[in-house]
This record gives sequence, C-alpha cells and structure tokens, in this order.
Amino acid sequence: MNKIKGIYAATLSILNEDLSLNIQKTISHAENIINQGCHGVAFFGSTGQAQLIPVSEKINLLNSISTNKNKDKFIIGTGLNSLVETINLMKIAVSLNFKKFLIMPPAYYKYTDKEVFNFYSKIIERVPDAEIILYNFEKLSGYKFSVSCVEDLNKKFPKQIIGVKDSSYNLFENLKIDNFSIFPGSENKLLKGLELGCDGIITATCNMTATLTRKVYDDFVQNKNQSVNEKLCQVRSIFDRYNLISAIHSLMAETDKSYCNILPPLSLLNNKDHQKLIEDFKKIDFNYKN
Repeated sequence: MNKIKGIYAATLSILNEDLSLNIQKTISHAENIINQGCHGVAFFGSTGQAQLIPVSEKINLLNSISTNKNKDKFIIGTGLNSLVETINLMKIAVSLNFKKFLIMPPAYYKYTDKEVFNFYSKIIERVPDAEIILYNFEKLSGYKFSVSCVEDLNKKFPKQIIGVKDSSYNLFENLKIDNFSIFPGSENKLLKGLELGCDGIITATCNMTATLTRKVYDDFVQNKNQSVNEKLCQVRSIFDRYNLISAIHSLMAETDKSYCNILPPLSLLNNKDHQKLIEDFKKIDFNYKN
C-alpha cells in the first residue's frame, strides 16, 4: 500500500438545470483541477453536495470514471448516513476497482468514540479491501475524532484505516502514526502541517487555488523558499467568510452557467456578497478565473 500524499481537491458536483448530476461536466471539472496542479480529487465530499445527491447518480458517476485515465488519482466519498447504504455503495466502487474512500461518521445522532469504532468496524467487516480516510469535521457530523480513537482504529485495521482528513484541526498537530496519511482541510494549515510531517491537504478551495497550493507544496518538498504561501492563506481566509460551496459555485458560474445549479437548501451567494468577494480578491490580486 502506497501512502497517499499531495494536494487533493474536494471536487464539485456539477448539476443539470433539473438538478440531476451532470456526469460529464463533473468529470471534466475534476480533470481540469488535476491539470492545474492537484495530485488528485475526492468525489462526493461535503463540497460535492454528497449528502444531497441520490445514490443512483453516484453509481452512474462511478461507472463513468471507472475507465478514466486519472482513476488512480480519485478518492471516493460516500456522503451517506446509512451504514448499509455506505457499505453497498462501497461494494459497487470496489467492484469497479476503486479502493480509496473518504468517510465521515453519520450526522445528526449523538455518539462517542466507542460507537464510531463500531461503525467503521462494521464497514471493514463487509468491505475488507477498502482503504479508508477518516473525515473529521465536527461542524457537519456533530462528532469530533479523538486522537485515541484514530490510533485504535489504525491499530486494529492498519490496512484499511490509512489516513484522516482533519477539518476540525484537533488531530493534525498531535497524531503520530507510521505509514498513515494526515491531511488538514484548509490551505491555511498546509505549510504548518507539512512542517509537522503531514502529507498535504484535502480542501474545498483547491477547486480554485490548485496552482497556488501545488506551488506551496512543491516548494516545501524541494526545500525552496516559500513565495506564495502568504497569498494562498489570504485567499483561503477570504473564502472562509462565506459558505464555501456557495462562494465557489458563484464565482465559477461567471464563466459557466452550469455552476449556477445547486441543490437546496444550498444556494448561490447573494449579489452583495458576490461583489464583496470579487472586490476582496482584487485587493490581493488573485485571479479566480482559471
């Protein structure tokens, strides 16, 4: 098993006017940000509206990307609360030779580390070939992984629990596990994470910052002076003032109206916020139109 490293975008899901998944445009978007510098993408993360997209459409996309030239660069998110549906979707993905998954514990319900350990244990019992990146995002799931829970899962399942995306930021400075990938969820944490031994990032805003983010990563790996990290962090800090999905879709819709389509209860930015976002990017000379 090769350790996962690099810059990964939590890629967008592009929709048709009837709000069904536009599979070809979703794939093309992912290919484009890989070409801009991302080492890979994660489909159906929170940025990809995963909780809102029907399972049938997820399966259709899996079938379409199963022969893609970038297949080895894809991580599959499940975005499902149901344990059984998560397992079923994973089995389909594994049958198409996908192995890497990004899985967050179910939202809404309250539970502890013990129940989380049981949740992932049940998945691994049924899908033993899976390689799972834990998704730590308390804001969305209501649960925050502890260091000990991650350590226990990796100790019990070292071939299956292979990494963590840390969007709650309580793990990336504290976890020390051999052959285990650690990805903070923000460009603001990228350089510090690399200095601490993390492996890159998985982040929403790499949909628009792929080139800058890859430059920071490559400069670190090549032991060069950092020339764009400050600007990258400024960009991320501006995005963080808004709902990330709304902001990214709003900006990308300026050049492709397909990005206007977004699943309720999500929405695009209102005109005032949209203009303020553009003005703030102009002040730091960030060209968001790639």
